[in-house]
Amino acid sequence: MLFPDLVPRALVTLTKRGVTVMGEREARLLEAVDRVRSIKDAAAEAGISYRTAWSVIQQMEQALGRPMVVSRAGGSGGGATTLTDECRQLLGLYQDLRRHLEESVTRLGQSPELAVQAGD
Repeated sequence: MLFPDLVPRALVTLTKRGVTVMGEREARLLEAVDRVRSIKDAAAEAGISYRTAWSVIQQMEQALGRPMVVSRAGGSGGGATTLTDECRQLLGLYQDLRRHLEESVTRLGQSPELAVQAGD
C-alpha cells in the first residue's frame, strides 16, 4: 500500500437551517455536563471557556427552540446543572449516529478493494 498509516475518519454534525446543533464539541460538552452537573467544570473538562460553553448551549437552545439544560442555583444543597429530556434524546441520537458511522468507516478502511496501491 502506498499510504499504510492512513486511517479513514468521518465526523457527524447535526444542523438546522445551517446552524450546527450538535457536533463533536457540543457532544463533548453535554456529556461532561451530564457527568459533573456543572457548566463550569464541564467547560474545563471539554477544554473550552465557561463563556464559550454557555454560548454553545444558548446557540443550541435558540436553534431548537427549547432548553437543553436546567440549572439549579447553589445554596446549602449546592447547585447543579442537568440535561433536559430532549437534550438527552438529541445526545443519544448523535452518539448512535456517530457510532454507526465510525463502524462503517472502519469496515470500509479495512476493505482490500479500497487500498491505495502505488501507481493507481
